[in-house]
Amino acid sequence: MTDRQPVTPARIWFRFLRLHQRGHGAIAQRLRLLGLSVAQFDLLSTLTEAEGITQRDLAERLYVTKGNVSGLVDRLVEAGMVDRRAIPGDRRSYALHLTESGRKVAQAGMEAQQLFVNETVGKLSPRDLELLDQVITRWRDTIRALEQPGPDGQGSTQR
Repeated sequence: MTDRQPVTPARIWFRFLRLHQRGHGAIAQRLRLLGLSVAQFDLLSTLTEAEGITQRDLAERLYVTKGNVSGLVDRLVEAGMVDRRAIPGDRRSYALHLTESGRKVAQAGMEAQQLFVNETVGKLSPRDLELLDQVITRWRDTIRALEQPGPDGQGSTQR
């Protein structure tokens, strides 16, 4: 006789949420050792890929408000990790660039993140990774379909 609960969409959903919380907490702890929050690391690592973007573009890439990015940028400028540079012809926007210090910290954070991935997801078999990728892709596509506006201009969620 087994005490295993039946697999239901709700059970999977809550397991996924708990896994996300644990993973987020574990990576946050590792980033704290580098003096970074997860949000600061996200900003710095994004700038390694898209240096010179504006705060508005950065906010869109991070899926946060421009106000949230503004506070993060302010703190990282004060810490000497990010530079704001004027954009010729645009007095209201600034291009964001990593300083040498910011680049080093971002690199250390990316290495910590890669180590965590290797120690966790990296332990799955190639077959399990392929299956997980397929399932997550289908789940993502289902969510994207719900986000598409219906005829009434609203998301096509089931009511």
